[in-house]
Amino acid sequence: MNTIGIFMTEEHNLIFDKNDVCIFIPVLNEEGAVKDVIEGFKNIGYNNILVYDGNSKDKTREIAAAAGARVVIQSGKGKGRAMIQAFGAITEKYIVMIDGDGTEKPEEINALLYPVLEGKADHVAGDRIAGRTPDAFTSLNLFGNRVINRFFRRAFKSEHRDILTGYRAFTRESVQALDLKQSGFVIETEMTVECLMKGQKFMEVPITYLPRPEKVETKLHPIRDGFKISMAIYKYSRFYNPLFFFGVWSSLSCALALLTAAVHPFITWHSSMLGTAFFFFAGISAVLLIAGFTADISATLHRKTLKAIRTNQKEQKKEYDQF
Repeated sequence: MNTIGIFMTEEHNLIFDKNDVCIFIPVLNEEGAVKDVIEGFKNIGYNNILVYDGNSKDKTREIAAAAGARVVIQSGKGKGRAMIQAFGAITEKYIVMIDGDGTEKPEEINALLYPVLEGKADHVAGDRIAGRTPDAFTSLNLFGNRVINRFFRRAFKSEHRDILTGYRAFTRESVQALDLKQSGFVIETEMTVECLMKGQKFMEVPITYLPRPEKVETKLHPIRDGFKISMAIYKYSRFYNPLFFFGVWSSLSCALALLTAAVHPFITWHSSMLGTAFFFFAGISAVLLIAGFTADISATLHRKTLKAIRTNQKEQKKEYDQF
């Protein structure tokens, strides 16, 4: 199988060696789909396939190895833990990560990989929402994804449509610059946040999202994991958008102050207590709002400084490579 890849555009042709790309597949009990995923990449010339297995109870490891993938058993549990371990071990310049459940198409790799190869992006994520097929999402999962993504866009002042996607392409240098700590499904959210925090060039492209094969069970618990992801988004926002972080509590305190003011005329026998509560909540709201504005200014200046430093480092590296 030819391992030389060619991307043709109106401006130029981009030639690359597919052996410089590591196809990384984190799996757990995916025996019903992992073979098709691996063979899908091999059929288009991508033979450097790394499978990290989260201690599957079925025959996932045996099937993946027989299909030609290099299989590693992760230490500990959780998708995030597998990803962190793999990113520290991969030596190839480019990494394409895909779920092993057969819901994404290997043949759509070019849409994600090309912007990275051309240098237009450090990290490309596949937007499943845009290209979902009928029944790919349950009604609950689709609703939850939309709520979480809208919450993320509000918290991080971004246009991201699918922060939970598992189909991504990035450079090894860019992913190793991320400070990843989450062990579970929150890891995709953490990756996206870290890209924003580190000022990396992030791009989304539409991909096809297929229904999960019947033999593959989902590991995601919509309510429990959705709550964890939402809390993680809120927690991370204190570094990127402190005004939003403090504004949530400021708005809650303001609402309580208005509530005490509204009921004050009707509960005269506790008027002094309600008056005290009004000024207390109003004061807390004002303090939190001021703290949010102050922290937001500091965070903005910090991001601009980091961006200037990284730009300078890239220019120095470019000059060094030319020399």
